[in-house]
Amino acid sequence: MRKLLGLFFAAALFASAAVKIEKVAWKGWPNCYRITNGEVELIVTSDIGPRIMRYAFVGGPNLFAEFAAQLGKSGEKEWMPRGGSRLWMSPEDKVKSYALDNSPIQVKVTGAVLEATQPVEKETGLQKQIIVKLAATGSNVEVIHRLRNASGRTLEYAPWVLTMMALNGTGITGYPPRGRHPIDLAPTNPLVMWPYTDLSDKRWIFTRKYLGLKQDPKNAEAEKIGMFNPNTWGAYLLGDQLFVKRYQADAKKTYPDFGCSYETFTNAEFLEIETVGALGKVAPGAAAEQVEHWSLHRGIRLKSWTDAELDRVLLPLLK
Repeated sequence: MRKLLGLFFAAALFASAAVKIEKVAWKGWPNCYRITNGEVELIVTSDIGPRIMRYAFVGGPNLFAEFAAQLGKSGEKEWMPRGGSRLWMSPEDKVKSYALDNSPIQVKVTGAVLEATQPVEKETGLQKQIIVKLAATGSNVEVIHRLRNASGRTLEYAPWVLTMMALNGTGITGYPPRGRHPIDLAPTNPLVMWPYTDLSDKRWIFTRKYLGLKQDPKNAEAEKIGMFNPNTWGAYLLGDQLFVKRYQADAKKTYPDFGCSYETFTNAEFLEIETVGALGKVAPGAAAEQVEHWSLHRGIRLKSWTDAELDRVLLPLLK
């Protein structure tokens, strides 16, 4: 038994030691944190945020959007897109969702875990926290998002995680399992439109099992769709690299925007892959939490936008 315990603790220690977290300067911000296991790397800001600004293979291109003119800056009086992955509150509100994140935050490193915590927002009374846990090997990342109610009164909201992707890629998601008429008569999920959604836009890709949306820097028109899937996931294919994030939704709970657990948006500047948490009343001092699991893959080659080809590429990565 002692030998087994020793092996367990040695393995745990090795796993922790395999992940390195160091304070670095990045793109003009002097107080960022680089998390790496030698295969992939993430950059978390502390001069603003909380934001995860980079997720990539070591030395490789960033799959997240970067707004070059906004990098390295802070203290702005209006909300800045900047790029990267962020946490918001849903349903979308012109003031509350766009609460400023342009000021310094607190970062705590415990072993291989990084916690980035924002001061309480004056616009909402909420406190945002992102916790990053990178696997010792491979590309898997667990990202915990918390929206704590520090307002002193009960509030109703949902966590909403928006990841802004770089130019010229394609966002992909899947529907719940398909069926056949007249065997399967009950509906399986909503497909939600916004006033500006145009299903004739050539950036959309529709198959029986999948939904795609292309990012086109030459097309400034906004597009957005939402849907629900208990096994919520979104992917982004850029060149031969694929970013995947997954999130487990609960069909028994209520979700914002007519029941969306997943939303995707694009314009000329970026494409967003968004997961939406359950809507609920949060007591003072409590928090709404949403956990995403990220992975990064390379050498991905899609021969066509068909169900069979998407199954071949995506299903092994979604297990």
